[in-house]
Amino acid sequence: MRSSDNCYCLEARIVSNNVSMDEQVELWHERLGHMNFRDLRTLGKFECVRGLPKLGKKANGICGPCQQGKQTKSMHKKGKYLSTKEPLELLHMDLMGPMQTESLGGKRYIFVCVDDFSRFTWTYFLREKSETFDKFKMLCTKLQNEMNSNIRSIKRIRSDHGREFENASFESYCDSLGISHEFSAPRTPQQNGVVERKNRVLQEMARVMLLSNNVPRNLWAEAINTACYIGNRVFLRPGTRNTSYELWKGKRPNVSYFHTFGSKCYILNDRDQLGKFDAKSDEGIFIGYALNSRAYRVFNLKTRTVMESSNVVIDDTRLKSKNDEEEDVLEDDSPLERVVVTPNVGTSNEVTQPSTRVPNLDSNEPAPWVRRLHNKEDVIGDVNEGVRTRRQIANLISLTCYTSQIEPKKVEEALNDEFWVLAMQEELNQFERNEVWTLVPRPKTTNVIGTKWIFRNKSDEDGNIVRNKARLVAQGYSQIEGIDFEETFAPVARLESIRLLLSISCVHKFKLHQMDVKSAFLNGFLQEEVFVEQPKGFVDAHHPNYVYRLKKALYGLKQAPRAWYERLTQFLVDNNYTRGSVDKTLFIKRDNDELFIAQIYVDDIVFGSTNNTKVQQFVDVMSLEFEMSLVGELSYFLGLQIRQMDDGIFITQAKYAKNLVKKFGLEKAKHCDTPMSTTLKLSKDASGKSVEQTLYRGMIGSLLYLTASRPDISFSVGVCARYQADPKESHLSSVKRIIRYVNGTSNYGIWYSFDTNASLVGFSDADWAGNCDDRKSTSGGCFFLGNNLVSWFCKKQNSISLSTAEAEYIAAGSGCTQLLWMKQMLVDYGFNQGTLTLFCDNMSAINISKNPVQHSRTKHIDIRHHFIRELVENKCIVLEHVGTNDQLADLFTKPLDATRFKTLSRSIGICLVE
Repeated sequence: MRSSDNCYCLEARIVSNNVSMDEQVELWHERLGHMNFRDLRTLGKFECVRGLPKLGKKANGICGPCQQGKQTKSMHKKGKYLSTKEPLELLHMDLMGPMQTESLGGKRYIFVCVDDFSRFTWTYFLREKSETFDKFKMLCTKLQNEMNSNIRSIKRIRSDHGREFENASFESYCDSLGISHEFSAPRTPQQNGVVERKNRVLQEMARVMLLSNNVPRNLWAEAINTACYIGNRVFLRPGTRNTSYELWKGKRPNVSYFHTFGSKCYILNDRDQLGKFDAKSDEGIFIGYALNSRAYRVFNLKTRTVMESSNVVIDDTRLKSKNDEEEDVLEDDSPLERVVVTPNVGTSNEVTQPSTRVPNLDSNEPAPWVRRLHNKEDVIGDVNEGVRTRRQIANLISLTCYTSQIEPKKVEEALNDEFWVLAMQEELNQFERNEVWTLVPRPKTTNVIGTKWIFRNKSDEDGNIVRNKARLVAQGYSQIEGIDFEETFAPVARLESIRLLLSISCVHKFKLHQMDVKSAFLNGFLQEEVFVEQPKGFVDAHHPNYVYRLKKALYGLKQAPRAWYERLTQFLVDNNYTRGSVDKTLFIKRDNDELFIAQIYVDDIVFGSTNNTKVQQFVDVMSLEFEMSLVGELSYFLGLQIRQMDDGIFITQAKYAKNLVKKFGLEKAKHCDTPMSTTLKLSKDASGKSVEQTLYRGMIGSLLYLTASRPDISFSVGVCARYQADPKESHLSSVKRIIRYVNGTSNYGIWYSFDTNASLVGFSDADWAGNCDDRKSTSGGCFFLGNNLVSWFCKKQNSISLSTAEAEYIAAGSGCTQLLWMKQMLVDYGFNQGTLTLFCDNMSAINISKNPVQHSRTKHIDIRHHFIRELVENKCIVLEHVGTNDQLADLFTKPLDATRFKTLSRSIGICLVE
């Protein structure tokens, strides 16, 4: 370009690579993994690292990825001043429950209401949540009458978003009275902390009062009532020196008439016409204070009622023994009575008129007994459940009240629950007794493994929670192979081995027992040097930065199972127990004609002997070396309910089966006679509608575990399991049919009879080209020790068979492998089998096993299937023909009609034992 003075100018385009200070801060924030801005600025300011420039302040704004990855719950600061100036300005409300044990009045929920200014509290007991609005409406009327509605009225109420509070009835009523209804934010109970804290105080006070004098747990409502009554009169309003009662009533409370809850008392009998020498008073239990009169509330042990009386002498100077009033209440010949609820101002109690008696029979609980002449329609509860004694009920109540019913997901939740804190302390005490670890300074160059708390509720065979188990585990995923561990494999017993042991006990006709080694893995010695972090919630106050050096194995370590197995094996071998040659979890000890057997499954041990003295010796030996629990007759093992009777053993998974049906919502569906229809041929169904894979796989997984005691569904479940990759509606329908069949036969199981012997036989069968997709055949087999079914299988063959004979021949080969394994197992038990018998219903397959000549019909069969010929030549196994009607393995290869299915099921031992 030429200018006016004849000079030529070149126009340059200058590009700057500089970025603004704000952009530079953001850039380095992202480069350093979204490090927080305060530490980022400190790094640059003091030149703690090289290559990082000095950065300015962070620009206004929010980093979206940081919020998505780091956001936490907002803090809730504690109030430092009174937020209200007069009573009824704000009421806090909440609902507690349902309680595991119904009260005497049949109530399960507690409606708690707290006045914010005075902290005066009212409690009401409800049967259902739907009663909440009626109680609130009645409470509003009484409170405004008491406080004179012309001067003071309810201005605001605060609750959570529960449907008992957030509904049209509540909204309409509050609008009519001009009451503002406030809600705490979802999943934020801290915003309604006044009543949440009150709930905890009431519950803890009631629990202590019940436990201190062994008061029956069905009096929990009276305990809550009394706790509320006492709390209103003794707790000071935070920020003041006045009690809630004084702030509400305007006068100081009198506590001179207070007595210990649950104390023994004597009630003047002024209701009955007494004889000259009859007792003038009845014994009872003091359970609180009347609200509408100057009287005490007592439970009369003679009349079995809750009553109010001022003529009561209370002996609260002595403590009751455990078997005093509790045994009287729970084991007396007459049934407990319950009383009807009528709420009162201040708190709510469970009685309308003194001595009003109602039999303690609820529609949701079974009657204590059923007379022969009663109609089934008149019986309350399940008639088939049987008689429940008061001692059984007392045991159930004690389990409920001394254990937590909730499994915490986080350690912070567990630390706020006294039962879980006790469980965690018990676990750490176990560490101390076993000398598991030593607190040492943190090493600088060694990998330190983290720890984590695992919380589980332990249930009995009826599903009742009997124990809270807290387990401290190591985060083994952070271990480094070759440094923190070497070998990890440890054998465990197969379910077939357990069933074989049960069958052996039937042959010898002896009882089996079980025991559990407490914290088994803590007994295994470590060969490597391993360090772990201190457990959360139990960090040493003097050495918070120290770590633990492990002397013994910890749950979660990759080598823990192997360390425990080696320790237990060495201990048993040193005590002259012989390890099985095939099953390395089997230990045997022989003494002349006496036999002792023990089967190990991690920390669970099943054992028995022909001599009961040997059983006690084993228990004593194990108890000296390890801490044991649950020592007794075998009844529940790996989910199997085992009933040992005089003439045999019954194995079932009734509880599991019922829970399975309930889990998938089919408890009310129509039952089926067979698990699979004979007219339906399942295939991939490419044109069918797909269903949710997670649901389908969950059903299959649950049913597969049920086959441990239900061989009658093995084939059906196996066929449906083939389509887990892409399940369709037709497949889901078939699985639901299996569950409907299980629903109708949930109490069925396998019967092992004492009328048996030690002969081992097997049945094999095949369904030629039964698979519609690839035309492969299905092999099936079942194996008996005497008359008792021990093992079975149902499997699709790997190759396509060109004939029925070939399919049967391959199935027979699979049956031979199972027979050989069982034969070797029986040698350890002391039973030497001769030539084994395998029954097959195909003569061609039998002839192929006897004929070593290769010809056009057999030359293509894989050589691995011909090992059966060598077994036949060596007279290890003989194949014998069985008629189709007597072929028991038919049950494992194809769907059958109802008549044939039931016949074969009974033949293999599937039955119902009452």
